[in-house]
Amino acid sequence: MDLTVNGEHRTLSGPTSVAELVSELTHRQTGVAVAVNGEVVPRSTWAARALDPGDSVEILTAVQGG
Repeated sequence: MDLTVNGEHRTLSGPTSVAELVSELTHRQTGVAVAVNGEVVPRSTWAARALDPGDSVEILTAVQGG
């Protein structure tokens, strides 16, 4: 399945949920937000939100600094 993740083409081996994709791409447990096709996906629905071929996914992480 082909997706765009943070502006880059990515091919996945099969059906994937938002939770699985996030787990694959970051080990962070907090400070992560996800949007699929421009719509924010609440964390409580990540496991149930299946990704479809052609989806555009943005995974954002909060960064601290000063």
